[in-house]
Amino acid sequence: MAKNRNGKTHKRLQLTLGIAMVLSLLLTACSSNGGSGNKDKTEPTQSAVSNKGGDGVSKGNEGSDMPVYPLDTKDTFSYWAPINGNLITFTTNLAEAPIGKAIAEATGVKVNYIHPTEGQAEEQFNLLLASSKLPDVLEYDWSIYPGGPEKAISDGVIVPLNDLIDQYAPNLKKMLEANPELDKMVKTDSGQYYVFPMVRNEEGLVFRGPMLRKDWLDELGLQLPVTVDDWHKVLTAFKEKKGAVAPLTALYANKMNLQDAFFDAYKTSHGFYIDDQGKVKYGPLDPQYKDVMTLFRQWYSEGLIDKDFPIVERDTLDKRLLNGESGATVFLLGGGMGKWLESGKAQNPDFDLVAAPYPVLKAGEKPFTGQRDFKYNPKASAAVTTSAKDLETIVKWLDFAFSEQGTMMYNFGVEGESYTMDNGVPKFTDMIVKNDKYTSQQMLAQYTVPNGPFPMHEQKTTNTFPQQDEAVQIWSETDAAKHILPAFITPTVDESKKVAQTMTAVNTYLEEMFIKFVMGNEPLDKFDSFVKQLEDMGIRDVIDIYQGALDRYNNR
Repeated sequence: MAKNRNGKTHKRLQLTLGIAMVLSLLLTACSSNGGSGNKDKTEPTQSAVSNKGGDGVSKGNEGSDMPVYPLDTKDTFSYWAPINGNLITFTTNLAEAPIGKAIAEATGVKVNYIHPTEGQAEEQFNLLLASSKLPDVLEYDWSIYPGGPEKAISDGVIVPLNDLIDQYAPNLKKMLEANPELDKMVKTDSGQYYVFPMVRNEEGLVFRGPMLRKDWLDELGLQLPVTVDDWHKVLTAFKEKKGAVAPLTALYANKMNLQDAFFDAYKTSHGFYIDDQGKVKYGPLDPQYKDVMTLFRQWYSEGLIDKDFPIVERDTLDKRLLNGESGATVFLLGGGMGKWLESGKAQNPDFDLVAAPYPVLKAGEKPFTGQRDFKYNPKASAAVTTSAKDLETIVKWLDFAFSEQGTMMYNFGVEGESYTMDNGVPKFTDMIVKNDKYTSQQMLAQYTVPNGPFPMHEQKTTNTFPQQDEAVQIWSETDAAKHILPAFITPTVDESKKVAQTMTAVNTYLEEMFIKFVMGNEPLDKFDSFVKQLEDMGIRDVIDIYQGALDRYNNR
């Protein structure tokens, strides 16, 4: 079993290890710290097999040990992760899917996948922690663990990965060395790596934005809306001339999920953001937030915003867009636009959607925010728990996804079956993108890993319509990269408690007042008292905490 070279052992091991073992670990740590850091390693390929030693490793550059797959091992381990909803159509366990079987064959490791019940991942994760019966690997957003990943390590829940990456994960190590910004994202303020990350490609950074019924725009002779006034004109026409009962609708999950569409026109946000001076701000405190509420209140009174917006769930959103009840929304590229184009055109060949830029007040302005994510996706990244015994096997298995062979498999599946190479470019087969029985998203869930600890291939796209390719370009034209607060900044333990306590009350109050302001149940001249109430709840303390965490992150 691999040990940490800094001599630290996690709490669970301390319960069973004697003083002699601790001293042995310290001696091992001292002797191993003199290494060169294994610089300039190349990714392992199948050609390395001829150099394989008796222990299942190959001697790479400068004599460093490089994993060769499949691993020569009988070790197995447990892996807890949510299952992709599209895969449930075929199987309830990733191990039984074609991609799960392909990964097992390629790595030589049979993994016992444990999937929480859909919609209950958070609850079941908390039950795992309370029971102390942890699986070996947990795919979870450790940035939302109380106290952050640093606290998860000190609590004895997960292990620091620095030495394990150094010894057994040359592919991830190479990637982190080549990308200092990514490197900064996947470690704590004290420099401890804690996950094997999901790494988005450039196209994967932007995947949500405003979209409208293009066939309606064409039929009514309307231009694609750019300004807030343009949107008012278009939504009014959708209501009056197309009979849309909810011209603009959006998914609702504790808030109207507009990804700052319309807020950005007024240079504010529905939550925390970073201003042009690099300072953390909270949008609802801004005077211009009142302007957004005024706009939404007017549109709601005119019947332009879904009158039932606080109860719009996914099924309702699908129904609204496909049945002609709505002509505009803000939603996902694949699970929204792609899915609706596929289903809509099957019912009506004229059905069409088009992406619109995030709205501005004056034509020519650049949207202040919008949706743009970071290369590191903390929600689909995996940590090794303190229950794990076969650390070497686990880390080598996780590192497979970052090898050339593994990256292709996780992103495209099985060559000749789910994809082929076309002049050096991987292309999904018709079985995936033109299946007569299943949607492309369902097929992709069978043959690829849509989300998880692996790097998205730069040539990977799951877009099946040119409208989606155009959408990425249109939604990318914002200043969101400068103004989005990273989700993986890490307040201290005490700060996290303060944030959790404060934001529980703040979010409940904000949701309540947002609905009242928009529906007209609360007059907008109460906005100043609304701001004061937020301040009395301690929101400015949270702003200060996030500012400190952001400063520490920037100094990593």
